[in-house]
Parts: sequence; C-alpha cells; structure tokens
Amino acid sequence: MNYQTILVEKEKGVGTITLNRPERRNALSTQLVEEVLQALHELDEDSGIGAVIIRGAGTSFCAGHDFSELVEKNVVGLCSTFRKSLHLVENIAALSKPVIAAVHGYATAMGCALAVGCDMVIAAEDALFQLPGTNLGAACISPAAVVCRSLGRKKCVELLLTADPMSAEQAEKAGLVNRVVPVQELDAAARELAEKLASKAPLAVQMAKEAIYNILDMDQSKAYDYAAKMISINFDTEDGREGAASFLEKRKPRPWKGR
Repeated sequence: MNYQTILVEKEKGVGTITLNRPERRNALSTQLVEEVLQALHELDEDSGIGAVIIRGAGTSFCAGHDFSELVEKNVVGLCSTFRKSLHLVENIAALSKPVIAAVHGYATAMGCALAVGCDMVIAAEDALFQLPGTNLGAACISPAAVVCRSLGRKKCVELLLTADPMSAEQAEKAGLVNRVVPVQELDAAARELAEKLASKAPLAVQMAKEAIYNILDMDQSKAYDYAAKMISINFDTEDGREGAASFLEKRKPRPWKGR
C-alpha cells in the first residue's frame, strides 16, 4: 500500500511503523490512524514478521489528535474520531505479535495513550508523557482510559488533572515504561528487543500475549482456570512438544513451526 502519513519497513523479522508527520509532531489525523490500522493488519498477516515497532519521525513521538480536524466537528463527529483512535489501541492489544513503542520527545494526549497502549515501551531520556487537556479546556478522558490500565489510580488522576508532564524516568518508576535509554540509543534498543521477541516461538508469543490481556480482566479463580487451560493447549502444540524435548535432550530447539 502507498502510505502518505506513515512509513513501513520490514527487516530481520521486525516491522517498523514510523508516524511521518514531523511538521505536526505526528499528530493523529484521520488518515494517519487509518493507515496505521492498515499497516498493523498487513504486518500481522506477514508470517515473516515476529514483532512490530511504532516510532515517530522528527522531534517527538506523537502530539495526540490533530486539533485542526477536531475544531471542525460536532459531538457526533468528535465521538467517531475519539472512538477510532481508541480502536487503534484495541487493535494493538489484539495483534498476534508484540508491539513496541519507541518514544522520544513528546507523547501527549492520545499520543501518550498510543505509546502506553503498546505491549512494551522503550523511552529515550528526553521523552515526556502528558495528558495536557485541563490546560486547554477539555480533559484528556479518552487517553486516560488507556493510561489508567497501566498506571495506578492516584498517579493517573494526578496526570489527568494537573496536566503536568511525566519524565521518562518517572514513567519507568510508575510502570508506564519498560526501559529508558539515551536518546541516541533509542532505535537500536527498540530493535534489539523486537528482534529478541521475533526469535521466540511465534505461537507461544501469540498465546502469551492473548492470555495476559484476558487474565487482567478476570477475577482470580477464573484467571487461574483460564491460565491452566491456555498453558496446556500451548504445551500440546508442535512447538511446545519440541521445546520440551529439546530441554530434556539438552539441545537447542529446532526451527519453530508456529503450530
């Protein structure tokens, strides 16, 4: 597909989506959201891809929704736009492959949610995570719906109401970020993690990702029952049996078959 607002690359089992509106700090236009959705679908269908990176071109990761589009819409149009961006985050969670956000500069409003909504986040030391809506008259409620699932209630309320930015170091301590690296090492660190994930047994990665998101929404007894069933199904796959055999025989597993 000929994308206009993103760049898509594939290399060594890793698909990279670059938000490519640097002049707008990669603000989420309707076209950009639709193109990222299409790119995610394309990468998910590609058996040669084992992990995905989402990054931003220019000085920032993503500045949230494009206000030049929002001001033209009524409540119905606004609701459609906000639902679409939340649908993008839902698609990331539902993807069969792990998605890593490589964040530098600003990740604000829905840009913050997009980063946090990825399975893992590698942040540059200059990254700032912010829900600035109360400074602008309309609180970042839809981004907070994503952020609060990774951030404790007290911290989420603080982020939402004060509109103060959270540094990469603070975000790591709060559990929003997996790792903080120097700015110049961001892309390399994200790629190293993505290649590591892409090297793992693909079906095991897929089932693990699906399971963890489902478990988070279950009460304890249901979660334990579900987890026992899922690991049993995974163990009984060809890859699961090969992994067990290689462990017992003290050898490296043969190439994964994804079944």
